[in-house]
Amino acid sequence: MKSLPIHVRILVGLLLGIIWAVLSSFLGWSQFNIDWIKPFGTIFINLLKLIAVPLVLFSIIEGVSSLTEVSRLGRMGIKTLVLYIITTLISVSVGLILVNLYEPGERVSEEQRIDNRISYELWVSSTNGVEIIDGRCLICDSDNSDRVAKIRRTENEKGIDPSVQDKLQNAEATKEQGPLQSLVDMIPSNIFVSLNDNGLMLQVIVFAIFFGVTLLMIPREKVNGVIDFVHGANLVFLKMVEIVMKGAPFFVFALLAGVISEMAGDDPFKVLEIFKALAQYSVVLVVGLAFMIFGFYPVIIHLAVKGMNYMSFLKSMGAAQLLAFTTSSSVATLPMTMECVKKNLGVPEETANFVLPIGATINMDGTSLYQAVAVVFLAQFHMVDLTLTQQITIVITATLASIGTAAVPSAGLVMMILVLQSVGLNPAWIAIIFPVDRPLDMCRTVVNVTGDATVATLVASSEGQLGNSVTK
Repeated sequence: MKSLPIHVRILVGLLLGIIWAVLSSFLGWSQFNIDWIKPFGTIFINLLKLIAVPLVLFSIIEGVSSLTEVSRLGRMGIKTLVLYIITTLISVSVGLILVNLYEPGERVSEEQRIDNRISYELWVSSTNGVEIIDGRCLICDSDNSDRVAKIRRTENEKGIDPSVQDKLQNAEATKEQGPLQSLVDMIPSNIFVSLNDNGLMLQVIVFAIFFGVTLLMIPREKVNGVIDFVHGANLVFLKMVEIVMKGAPFFVFALLAGVISEMAGDDPFKVLEIFKALAQYSVVLVVGLAFMIFGFYPVIIHLAVKGMNYMSFLKSMGAAQLLAFTTSSSVATLPMTMECVKKNLGVPEETANFVLPIGATINMDGTSLYQAVAVVFLAQFHMVDLTLTQQITIVITATLASIGTAAVPSAGLVMMILVLQSVGLNPAWIAIIFPVDRPLDMCRTVVNVTGDATVATLVASSEGQLGNSVTK
């Protein structure tokens, strides 16, 4: 087993975790998994997060301070941001094209969609500042009066799902912020507080860049001690990653077994439903994510980087992709992403240390694609026709929202509320896709991580830095 590559061992652990969870469900052992196996998965996530934040801090400081001139930092920064924005716009566009071609929200019974439409119109009538998007009005038709009354009673009795309520409040707080609040939030008032919260990773990055640039401005001989400390600390955290990853196959097994057991309980048929669930929506989203992973990224790399082999790129990122699938967190996967990009793709440390931590925070191609597919699907499901202008609004809002999405599991749900609100749709609809969100979140995190690696490789290639890599 030890002779196998790390990505193969992780894959074995992942598959064994799923098999064990299904078997446990049949035997009624799900609670045992939750009590005695899942905690090891939680420990794994905590260890990765423990390492990720200081690794980001010291990696960026070392990457920036190792540059010979500040102008080069600015050039790399502009390339990085432009490429991240371009890949995000492309991923949103792919999602919109697929969801409009396949129309998953319309592949349900007409009766169900009419009920959904009436529910939507009732929400509009009771919500200030919102109007019906397409001008139709089923609740105005007297023939639907009994149906409307029944749905109204059901809606009143059901209320708002408590699991949605917190996300609605978080989104509302974000929506009420001023236009420059995002800029304000980037600047930390206390770096130690920022280091203690994964949601404030962007503040850590800003501080690290500021610190690294300042080191560049001071004569080298006066800050050699600081630079040596940063380099040494970075080596320590990289070694910690290596140590933790030795146990990754077992931890991945525990994580998958625990997550599936928690969702499915002792109902084995529910396990199957977890992976089928909202089949039409899931198929479209998975096809879009698969296109990005197996089509767009490797093809762009193959075309833009001379000699880079399509399959070698995918193989080089295998371990990071499997870990991203397991953890559903770009930040937790960051240490492995950095290792794959530097060792397997030949991206130099100074570039990887600068580009990848930024990508783990602001580059969410999979998340933005998911938001586009989910919003249009929910509109179709409720018989709401979105215009081209409204879909362009989704592209812009999803792109901006993905930048502000925390790199932690299911954080995209909160930002999707803002995307729904941007086109006048009910934000509480996110409850509809809850049942399949976690497995799909695992898939879209793979896209996020692969996108980060792609941009890092493109930036290194454009700077003429791509060295001992798969191109050789």
